Amino acid sequence: MLIQMKNISELMVDLAYSALIFNNKEIAEEVKYLEEKIDETYYKLQEAAIERAIEEENSAPALILIRLATSIEAISDSAVEIANVVLRDIEPHPVLLESIKESDISITRARVREGSILANKTLGELNLASETGMWVIAIKRGNYWIFGPTENTMIKVGDILLAKGPIEGVNHFHNLCSGKDKKI
Repeated sequence: MLIQMKNISELMVDLAYSALIFNNKEIAEEVKYLEEKIDETYYKLQEAAIERAIEEENSAPALILIRLATSIEAISDSAVEIANVVLRDIEPHPVLLESIKESDISITRARVREGSILANKTLGELNLASETGMWVIAIKRGNYWIFGPTENTMIKVGDILLAKGPIEGVNHFHNLCSGKDKKI
């Protein structure tokens, strides 16, 4: 449960920044949805840790788990605060916008078009992250989101890919999605 919470909270931060960069309320809403899932898991983890501590008559491991989970939950709450800037139509502070622009890492999105070499292949087959530096963090397929896609996740025509990576990889990533570039 703790690893699942960690992975989701990391994704939430990426999605929150994506929502901010693209001023996208739909992505911001997904951050809020994921925060609810984190909260549910957080409570289950606390309960399981306490039950185990009672069974084993040792509270130390439970305290460690609960402290880690509390930190992860705080990160997810912070991601929601970032997303709330978009949801509440607040203009981001110029310093925040400048820091995002100055970052070495970029978050981008692109639609997979007909003729793209990415279409109908899994992320594992493509080795996209290794070859381009761009890591797909989420895929929107119709009204459905795939968070934290794995190497077995198939990319389809029409998918909107959210990816992060070096600024130098963004154009190539967009060209791959559009079908302009035929080689990774």
